[in-house]
Amino acid sequence: MAHARQVLATYKKHYNTHRPHRARRQLPPDSVQQPATVHNFDTRGLLRTRVLGGVINEYRYTA
Repeated sequence: MAHARQVLATYKKHYNTHRPHRARRQLPPDSVQQPATVHNFDTRGLLRTRVLGGVINEYRYTA
């Protein structure tokens, strides 16, 4: 039962802080502003974070 709670808590955090929602113009529920727009993709790297052992992948631009 503890494992199921941990999995649900991890998914809830992902859902509310990272996953974009169409009804909110691609903002997660806990976000108040859009992330900075990237114009030059050649100077930016991409960082992948595996959530729930890779069931969910989050991507962010790096400096």
